Amino acid sequence: MDLAIVTLAERPDLAPWMTAFPGGWPEFMKHDPTSGFYYNAVSEYYAEYVLLAYDRADPDRAVAQAYSVPVHWEDDLPPDGWDRVILRAALDRLAGRAANLVSAIEISIRPDLRGSGLSGVLLGAMRDNTRRLGFDTLVAPVRPSAKAAHQDVPMTEYAHRTRDDGLPFDPWLRVHVRAGGVLESVAPTSMTIAGTLAQWRDWTGLPFDETGPVAVPGALVPVNCAVEHDYAVYVEPNVWIRHRT
Repeated sequence: MDLAIVTLAERPDLAPWMTAFPGGWPEFMKHDPTSGFYYNAVSEYYAEYVLLAYDRADPDRAVAQAYSVPVHWEDDLPPDGWDRVILRAALDRLAGRAANLVSAIEISIRPDLRGSGLSGVLLGAMRDNTRRLGFDTLVAPVRPSAKAAHQDVPMTEYAHRTRDDGLPFDPWLRVHVRAGGVLESVAPTSMTIAGTLAQWRDWTGLPFDETGPVAVPGALVPVNCAVEHDYAVYVEPNVWIRHRT
């Protein structure tokens, strides 16, 4: 594949492909209430921070995409990682506050090309784009790709599991570290999704009929179900990684 990578600002005609990659997220994760502050504003405010990749032989069809956002953050990276940087970026924009770093939001790949190494290519392109835009730091609230198979393991333990070669056990964390990223901290409340039991049944196809933790496919930790109160809450931990550009 002869890959080209452009910003959404350069190729706004590729915008329809931004929602055209099925299966990238479990259904329940599409209901994070914070996400709209970013995705609904992408084309208008963050087009320079969105990358779209396409095959030059098929230039009208995106094969991968990478989202990031400028944000002002002086202190330690926040424990409510993904949700917080999206909200903070929106508040910065409304307050006219200049960003001092960029946070990754998502990298997604066309389903038939997953596992081909494109994620690492897009990560490198995101770092290059961050530098082009005048920033020396890219941070990422990383969702470790294999954590869903280890839901009962605390993220503080899982994030630091390594292979014999010293690289992270988790494949997506490993891509970041190989690219020069440094594991900085765990964001224990990076994404919070709450819903009624009827909503969770619709999102997952599971009964949600007993109070307690529920193992949901695709979740990184169990979902907390309270039958007597008719709700369940998912609080996802991520791992903060810092890249210098």
